[in-house]
Amino acid sequence: MNRARGSTTAVLLAFFFMACGPSTSATEPEGSGGSGSGAGGPGSVAGSSTSTGGSTGSGGTDASASTGSGGAGGEPPGDGGAGGSSTGGGPPVVEPTLITSGPNDYWKTGTPTEVTSGNADVTVDDATTHQRWDGFGGTFNEVGWNVLSMLGEAERARAIKLLFDKHEGAAFVYGRIPIGASDYAMDRYTLDETPNDTAMASFSIDRDKERLIPYIKAALAVRPGLHLWASPWTPPTWMKSNGAFDGGRMKDDASTLQAYALYLAKFVEAYADEGITIEAVHPQNEPNYETRYPSCIWTGALMARFIGTYLGPTFADRGLTAQIYLGTMSNNESGKDGAIISAVTGDATAMGYVKGFGLQWNMMSSASGLRSRNLPIVQTEHKCGNYPWNPAGSPPFDAQKAPNDHAYAEESWGLIRDWIKAGVTSYSAWNMVLDTAGKNLDSERPWPQNALLTVDTAAKTLNVTPVYHVFRHVSEYVDPGATRVATTGGDALAFKNPDGSIVTILYNSGNAAKTTVLDVAGKKLQFSVPAHGWATVNWT
Repeated sequence: MNRARGSTTAVLLAFFFMACGPSTSATEPEGSGGSGSGAGGPGSVAGSSTSTGGSTGSGGTDASASTGSGGAGGEPPGDGGAGGSSTGGGPPVVEPTLITSGPNDYWKTGTPTEVTSGNADVTVDDATTHQRWDGFGGTFNEVGWNVLSMLGEAERARAIKLLFDKHEGAAFVYGRIPIGASDYAMDRYTLDETPNDTAMASFSIDRDKERLIPYIKAALAVRPGLHLWASPWTPPTWMKSNGAFDGGRMKDDASTLQAYALYLAKFVEAYADEGITIEAVHPQNEPNYETRYPSCIWTGALMARFIGTYLGPTFADRGLTAQIYLGTMSNNESGKDGAIISAVTGDATAMGYVKGFGLQWNMMSSASGLRSRNLPIVQTEHKCGNYPWNPAGSPPFDAQKAPNDHAYAEESWGLIRDWIKAGVTSYSAWNMVLDTAGKNLDSERPWPQNALLTVDTAAKTLNVTPVYHVFRHVSEYVDPGATRVATTGGDALAFKNPDGSIVTILYNSGNAAKTTVLDVAGKKLQFSVPAHGWATVNWT
């Protein structure tokens, strides 16, 4: 049975790009228009096609129930904004009941056949519930807007809709913003490089107004309720032991720590002046990886002291509503990010300010131990594939160009599935848009990374990669505030939306298409799942 929804605000997006869309120059003027994001938890919204093989393990039985919390503040972020399920001013949009994707044949809509006999391959048990689901998102980076700016207005608008629109895209509800340079900035920078400027007199987001803020405002024009959160890759260089953007350790003197707390507070305030609400701040990206791009090492004791003595009180004193999350934790080696989690969760003063946890990459196993805290556990960065430490992998590492192939899409399904089954309440892609090469700031060890969308900068064309469709298979029809429910059989995830509809996503790792029977909501539905492909059943 089809679901009907309100219409999108395509007129608003068209107005944004006509009124303040960027030129095709490398440095863009400050964007205008758009609106601040809504209140709730930190979360995102977004349709089209492209490419080859690989596989992941099966899911099997998903039976152990648990309770989970949602977005920041303990409330679901909601599904407001363009393309939400509320009324829209146009006729209701009728959603498809079946969408399938396989190699070179993505995002095909159809209708399952109701059958009355035969055993189900996958059964949905909506009486057995797991965590509340708050949504998917992705990361805004300078390189993404730089390459989007090379497209014409229509293709640039299509890219934003593919990511954030509810009916014509992946329906992302979260957006991550770097505070200063990430490894996908155009070059290294922070927001205050004046040495010893502890009063932040030279603090400025003028650099962000060139690329990041126009990118964010373009997304807000499609998704006004976008939930935005932020994290730094490095503090200002004068706050670090080595005085450099890359690597080094955070200084531990009181003057520096108070200055850094003020730096993060000023970021939230400066973005608010631009009409952009930052709902959460994670103090450090990957605090135990010292890399050849912006990074900084922290100890657990220092992180606990910083949050409890400096960052939390500074946010409170300045009346900021942005919440503090313990993130983004990534390194699971002994004594690394797990030690930071232990130190902070063991510090009552720090935990008085912590409203959630951000985990990524190798920290999946930490989710189970944090669930008892009854705070949101958010997955903060999807693995980007094409790993340089695995040169003989399958597929092998490519030092020149990101593969953006179907094998990475299949790897990504396994990651998304396993993180969600581990209990996270939201999931963030890494780069939403890159050029076709996908290289970051690390010139010593080039690492071309995959993205959801790519831009051929020579041809000035937009490409939709296979992994985009995997994200969309899970994200478009599962609404914020949904509840994950149990499945048995096959390799599947299922969610029950607030309106009672049930969305089931199934994966077929086999080399041939598989005729599949799904038992959901008292019905048996039959359909074909492509080889090495997916089916989403959207059933009321």
